Amino acid sequence: MPMKPEPHAPAARPLALVTGVGRTAGIGAAVAERLAASGWDIAHTHWTPYDARMPWGVQEGDVEAVGAAIRARGARQLALPADLTDPATPARLFDRVTAELGPVTALVMSHAESVDSGLLDTSVDSFDRHFAVNTRASWLLIREFALRFTGAFGTGRIVALTSGHTVGNLPYGASKGALDRITLAAARELAHLGITANAVDPGPTDTGWMDDAVRAEVLAHTPLARLGTPQDAARLIDFLCSPDGQWINGQLLHSSGGFQ
Repeated sequence: MPMKPEPHAPAARPLALVTGVGRTAGIGAAVAERLAASGWDIAHTHWTPYDARMPWGVQEGDVEAVGAAIRARGARQLALPADLTDPATPARLFDRVTAELGPVTALVMSHAESVDSGLLDTSVDSFDRHFAVNTRASWLLIREFALRFTGAFGTGRIVALTSGHTVGNLPYGASKGALDRITLAAARELAHLGITANAVDPGPTDTGWMDDAVRAEVLAHTPLARLGTPQDAARLIDFLCSPDGQWINGQLLHSSGGFQ
């Protein structure tokens, strides 16, 4: 009588670290939940003092709600506060995530410092904070990810959320432009590890920051006649992190419904 084959153990879920997941309405939350649904375990960061400074304020219970949604998909989940103005934070973050959940396979950077100001009214402190969070911290996160990467060649993923905004938003736009260069450089400099790196510009996305005038302006310049949603960005990032998305590498992708 032939022996019954032993059942295969379920494949381990890969781990994604998603930064900037402080609000359920944000792109980071949509990305984390989408990846969890696609079979990823999720570590995600937030920083309440940033939300407290912004017009939307602190959304009590949002971090916990995102965590619950991730776990409902069968994923392991870890939420961590992360002050990305501190250059020591990325290393500490990877120490904690690796110790509690294991090695990271995908790094999705959705965090941002974003305060509207132009050439004439931007303060030096604000300029420096934007570059500390949006540029320096992203470089350090990429570096820690690469130094610790243990995955199979071709499985590693880096995705950075960027922006084409310039006029009236000098420190944000300039720091995101620098982020683009760092991310695209990673696609070549990390080639020996088989890590892909792409930047995604989701265009104006309705995460609660738009007033009626902004919504009308965006709609007038978008051929599809609707606002971008966090889920629009999440679907693209989910694809880039999947095996099917491996051949897209070293790109700045505009996924904005044709907004101009």
